[in-house]
Amino acid sequence: MRLFSAGRPVRLRSGATVAVAAGLLTVGLAAPAFADDDSPQTDQLWINQPYETTLPLGTDGGQPQSRTLGVGIYHDNDSFTVTDGRLSVDVSDLAGVAEVTWPDNCTPSGTSAVCDIPVVPVIGGDYEDQVFLTVRAADGAESGAQGRITYEATATGGPDGTLTAPHESFDTTLTVGAGPDLAIEPVADIEDGRPGDVRTIPFKVTNNGNRSANGFTVALYATYGLTDLTRYDACTYTTADGDDSALSTKVDCAFDQVLAPGDSFELPEPLTVRLAPHALNERLDIDVEPGDGAQDIDSQNDYVALQIGAENTADFSVTGDAVSGAAGETATAELTFKNNGPAWFGNIGSGDPVAQVRLIVPEGTTVTGVPSDCYPKRTGAPRYDCDLPYWVLEETHRTFAFSVRVDTVVPGATGAVSIHPAFGEFGQYPFDFDPDLTNNRAVLAVN
Repeated sequence: MRLFSAGRPVRLRSGATVAVAAGLLTVGLAAPAFADDDSPQTDQLWINQPYETTLPLGTDGGQPQSRTLGVGIYHDNDSFTVTDGRLSVDVSDLAGVAEVTWPDNCTPSGTSAVCDIPVVPVIGGDYEDQVFLTVRAADGAESGAQGRITYEATATGGPDGTLTAPHESFDTTLTVGAGPDLAIEPVADIEDGRPGDVRTIPFKVTNNGNRSANGFTVALYATYGLTDLTRYDACTYTTADGDDSALSTKVDCAFDQVLAPGDSFELPEPLTVRLAPHALNERLDIDVEPGDGAQDIDSQNDYVALQIGAENTADFSVTGDAVSGAAGETATAELTFKNNGPAWFGNIGSGDPVAQVRLIVPEGTTVTGVPSDCYPKRTGAPRYDCDLPYWVLEETHRTFAFSVRVDTVVPGATGAVSIHPAFGEFGQYPFDFDPDLTNNRAVLAVN
């Protein structure tokens, strides 16, 4: 089962392509850290490819089904324009295992081909795969046979005029297999929801494999802002307590129906969810698996993570404190974060803190006691950042208590208190859901 969780990005898959998202995660599509403006600029070319896929044998001796592999290249630095991309694809290892049909933008020669990509996109842009290979099991191939496709790439651009992807670093493993392949029909995200809406979620599963699924399971995971899921007799419903992970609803269903190759299944009645008054950026994960211990031969299309957005706000605020003391005395300063709602907020996919509370230490003072979840852990630092959890409910408040020693009495001394995204400076990545940014700053006043 796949479950959204803190600290671990969840791979979002689509039944229409082969592991596009998996490929993006493969090569690490994290935003690169660029050098300062007065330092030499760098750039790097990368290949986005699926890790692996399974090629089903034919059903009852028929023609094997084809699969589409989406592959592409991209580069790091948007300061450069990169063109004339050339993706080299080598399929020599597929002899007796799989057959490849080349797309129009590839020029084959023997067991390899060079594919032209006129303009190479930058990471963070509107990336789309540029090369689509059609593959199927070779005639006479047996279940379990494996082969690899390997890739190399070059392009024109970057600081030196030419970019080359890391050598011998990108490949796709193809495995010939037999079994069920339960595929969820793609579902469009919902972007225009409103609190109180009841939305119907289309749900259809088709067995694209070459063996029957003797029963199957369906698992649903609904975030805190999604309520009143349709109830089915074949399902059990549990709610997370919100202690170690964000509040959510888990639904586990078991169906005895046999799905022969080509057969489809829909729920007894439409699946509906209600957007709660505290809904904001919600998510519904749907996962299907064949029963009776069978292994799905293509796990890339049996899971979806549906994004459901609600037009709502979550007003984050921070409150400072005022302390006093003679030189040498220590006082406790309490800095308080609060979500004034009406919506909750959670970084469900990444598990990153929803925000950090930052303290710039006032003049004439030293921090001698650092709260947990704040860093650096050492005393005497000029600045501290305190992590909030990866989710906060409506009306959540969290207080960070610092021990502050007055070294020198400086009348009217203040230290800045503010809320920041977990990454980036204030205002660089704004809280788009926060309707009032004026209460995202406060002060710690001393004497």
